[in-house]
Amino acid sequence: MIIDSYRIDKENKMDIQTTSSLTQQSSSKLKNDENSNSVSDFYQIKSDSKKQLNAAILESTISFNAALGDPQALVLKTALEGINDALQGTLGDNAIQASYDAGIDVSPEATADRIVSMSTAFFSAYQNNHPELSQEEAVTNFTAIISGGIDQGFSEAREILSGLDVLNGDIASNIDRTYTLVQEKLDLFVNSFQSDAE
Repeated sequence: MIIDSYRIDKENKMDIQTTSSLTQQSSSKLKNDENSNSVSDFYQIKSDSKKQLNAAILESTISFNAALGDPQALVLKTALEGINDALQGTLGDNAIQASYDAGIDVSPEATADRIVSMSTAFFSAYQNNHPELSQEEAVTNFTAIISGGIDQGFSEAREILSGLDVLNGDIASNIDRTYTLVQEKLDLFVNSFQSDAE
């Protein structure tokens, strides 16, 4: 994943190990102390473990939100991840991720341009991998694949931003504007091949 999930996972690793350790301790206590209130002790320890895990998840979400900085950057990242996933079977792992460069303009127009240009740049590779398809079939199939990845990326971005309770106002309208621009640019991409065929 383009987003620095490694850092988040690393921060939570100890909390998850601690939770696992507490659960194991409570299980052994339950086995060793059948005559006391071990069942209620077990559930208390289990409840405490869940609270620690939830706190770790919340802390990671806050760290992630602070590291994120700009919701439009999230849209670009998740859209590119979705496209990477969609193209993985045809063009291999991380076909687009290498093209992503941090610190770039994340306005709706620039984000839409980048999403479309980075994904459509792989059309010739797709076409070379599928010589049995006519140009029209190749454009149609390729556009369907990247459209699925784009839709997945936008959906994930909206879900993340909604979960962080920031999907409103300018953020929501910028994401909607970016999605609309991406669809328009994909139509122009498809139409450019129809013009070539005529």
